[in-house]
Amino acid sequence: MASSRVANKFRTAFNYKGYEVTRWFPGHMAKGLSRMRRQLRQVDCVLEVHDARIPISGRTPRFQETLSVRPHLLVLNKMDLADLSRKNEIEEKLQRQNVEHLTFSSCNSFKDQDVKQIMPRVMDILSSSPEYHKEDDEDITLMVIGIPNVGKSSLINAFRRMYLKKGKATPVGKDPGITRSVLTKIRVSDRPSIFLLDTPGVLSPNIPDVETEFKLALVGAIKDHLVGEDFLADYLLFRLNRQENFRYVEHYGLREPCDQVMRVLGHIAVTMGKSRKVRMDSGTGAVIVHQPNFQVAALQFLRDFRQGALGPAMLD
Repeated sequence: MASSRVANKFRTAFNYKGYEVTRWFPGHMAKGLSRMRRQLRQVDCVLEVHDARIPISGRTPRFQETLSVRPHLLVLNKMDLADLSRKNEIEEKLQRQNVEHLTFSSCNSFKDQDVKQIMPRVMDILSSSPEYHKEDDEDITLMVIGIPNVGKSSLINAFRRMYLKKGKATPVGKDPGITRSVLTKIRVSDRPSIFLLDTPGVLSPNIPDVETEFKLALVGAIKDHLVGEDFLADYLLFRLNRQENFRYVEHYGLREPCDQVMRVLGHIAVTMGKSRKVRMDSGTGAVIVHQPNFQVAALQFLRDFRQGALGPAMLD
């Protein structure tokens, strides 16, 4: 195909030169992690929610210590935004990381069919756990953990909507860091009596490398400005081209795939009608010229990717 022939001339590696891993571990994360540990003994099962587009990367190592203490179910959310053509390979890798119980769900809205299959899995896991001994009338408590912006609060609200016919109990947002404290128990079911603990999204205080940080930022787990919208947009373009995912060409009305991020962003800005005034010295005096607003275009590029407008993606 013509697009593939053009892409053969593109970058085969991304240049991280001069970029260092951001140390972003806000106080509410450290406080939340400490409280989560203290409450763990009161929890019957741990639900870890993670983004299906980065099934391997970004899972906080400090969560792993919870897995040996309480039964654990890994929920890979946003599967409708993920390219799962290598699903079996992903499952095998996670099994090697001692993930025994795994399920997938669609986007952070948590459709009812996804919620329906999660709770029975939890009950099966608990019934097969030798440490689980409760009478039928005793409360069951589940703790929901994960990195920021993967849909933990949306899961809790979906449980309440399905089993209690009630509305939201926790705030939901597109930016990381909406939930900042370990909340009191939130009832999500009467029969059986089930409570969930919502927790703040917690990243590893020591992200292993720059590439992992860029992956986390692409899915919205790290705030864009901490990485830099221009860096992030360039990395996104690189990843799309490497995977020969050229949907952005049609989506933005480009003639062909492109490996130069400023050209792509300039085209997006012009299409959006977004420009900014820049004062320049013409030699005979200062003049005001209009240039494409590259920052606005970069944010739109990232937003379109996160919403699935550029097609399903796999970053691991």
